[in-house]
Amino acid sequence: MDYWSALEVYKEMLLLYCEKARQYVNSQCADLEPWQIIAATLLLTVGAVRAKAFLFQQESLTSRIKKQAFRLIRKIPFIGSSIQKKLNKALDDMSVSVCTLKEGMSYTKLLPAQGLTQKQVLDSIRQYQTLNEVQWTKGKVSGAVYWGDEKLTELLVKVYGEFAWSNPLHPDIFPGVRKMEAEVVRMACTLFNGGPESCGTVTSGGTESILMACKAYRDMAYERGIKHPEIIAPISVHAAFDKAAHYFGMKLIHIPLEKKTMKVDVKAMKRAISKNTAMLVCSAPQFPHGIVDPIVEVGKLAERYNIPFHVDACLGGFLIVFMEKAGFKLEPFDFRVKGVTSISADTHKYGYAPKGSSVVLYSDKKYRHYQFFVAPDWQGGIYASPSMAGSRPGGIIAACWATMMHMGENGYVDATRKVVQTTRTIAAGLRKIEGIFVFGNPEVSVVAIGSDDFDVFRLSNALTSKGWNLNTLQFPSSIHICVTMRHTMPGVAEHFINDVKEGVAVIMKNPKEKTTGMGAIYGMAQTIPDRSLVTEISCGFLDCLYSTEVPKVQKNHHTSKRNHMNGSSKTH
Repeated sequence: MDYWSALEVYKEMLLLYCEKARQYVNSQCADLEPWQIIAATLLLTVGAVRAKAFLFQQESLTSRIKKQAFRLIRKIPFIGSSIQKKLNKALDDMSVSVCTLKEGMSYTKLLPAQGLTQKQVLDSIRQYQTLNEVQWTKGKVSGAVYWGDEKLTELLVKVYGEFAWSNPLHPDIFPGVRKMEAEVVRMACTLFNGGPESCGTVTSGGTESILMACKAYRDMAYERGIKHPEIIAPISVHAAFDKAAHYFGMKLIHIPLEKKTMKVDVKAMKRAISKNTAMLVCSAPQFPHGIVDPIVEVGKLAERYNIPFHVDACLGGFLIVFMEKAGFKLEPFDFRVKGVTSISADTHKYGYAPKGSSVVLYSDKKYRHYQFFVAPDWQGGIYASPSMAGSRPGGIIAACWATMMHMGENGYVDATRKVVQTTRTIAAGLRKIEGIFVFGNPEVSVVAIGSDDFDVFRLSNALTSKGWNLNTLQFPSSIHICVTMRHTMPGVAEHFINDVKEGVAVIMKNPKEKTTGMGAIYGMAQTIPDRSLVTEISCGFLDCLYSTEVPKVQKNHHTSKRNHMNGSSKTH
């Protein structure tokens, strides 16, 4: 039988089956009245639509089933009350830790009937400053304060004072601020090797920079006909991308890391690309382990599939752009990589500007246009804003501009050389300590520590007792130090390595001993299958930040160690 004859036979068989199907359906409907057929059709259609809406949501069906199961479990009287007691205990402990005041201090809850004099205000401010226990000026803190230089601080205070009342929302009233913001963006574009069409905006921090890039690519995806836009990013990417997905109705697909290098698995990222992919993401470096993702490789994916590609350089952006001139080589990470369409970098970290400033940069204005918001029909006039905020503090922009101009290329290169060299000194010193290991190959400013022999959170407790304030990480359990200019002071790096060595030596005498204190809480948090409990405790922590009530159990301020959740210290 030749091809055409076989095709004819198949065609006849198909027609026969269709005819049989038609006859069967008609026979089933023979006794039904027309209204019944119409009603059944409507019900089936509605059911199908609802089933699709239930099955295909941003959150997976498995995740939703687990959440519902845990909700039902918590309604069981004995179990629910037991869980609630433990939650209340955790929240009470948190309240004591966060809200405890010095003896004799109280919360102000009403405006003073008579305004205070400037001297009275300054005296009160000094009292508030005494609440700080963490010795960041001595380099005991991971990240948080990236310089703190007194002379630079004096300059920034003066500059901010000159522009304290300015607002870039009104460029006609404050043209100087407009000029400074444009210059900050242009200088940043040049640092990241942007072409003549590169552009960007100043934002309030890395989170807003990331949000703006995600918002731009979501709107771009909508225009392309993508109804359910997805972000494909490494599992190590900053939580601001989770926030962006939550805010903008996107789906975040996390890609695993290569175990040895802690870089994103490019092959897994390629497999995750679909018709719904709105953007690809990499970090330079990522927050947990300080590793730079393979941006060149991912850039090729972005080019091949014509997908926007964002590089999150919020943490180390103002280090990596100066590393080559400081004598440290890096693989290309910026607009030199063809597929890269946007970059976020924080001027208030290693740019040494005051808190509340960052930049989001684009390779072309066509991308930035999707970031803008315009309300053309508002009764108050045509409303247009470049980013999330309407009014913005011109003083912060002026202080950022002043910092960059004061530092100059030579200042940044020198600072970068000190920070990166100190980071590598710490990494090399830690690698010599038996019982711990360093994650991957930290090239920039973060060194993460893990252990195969003991619970690394025990080391975190030991370092806390010595006055260190480090970041505690999870999945996998680890701690890290983010090196700043404070750590480049003489003796600080050596002191840290020695304290780690001493702590590990004590722990290794009994490596299987149980972890206590905050380390135990962080370890336990990773094992809780119902993540809504962790969310509930975190919300309780955020409530505590706004509390003006003295805790029920007041501890002595001098002997209690404040418990700052990593969630607050990890925000951009």
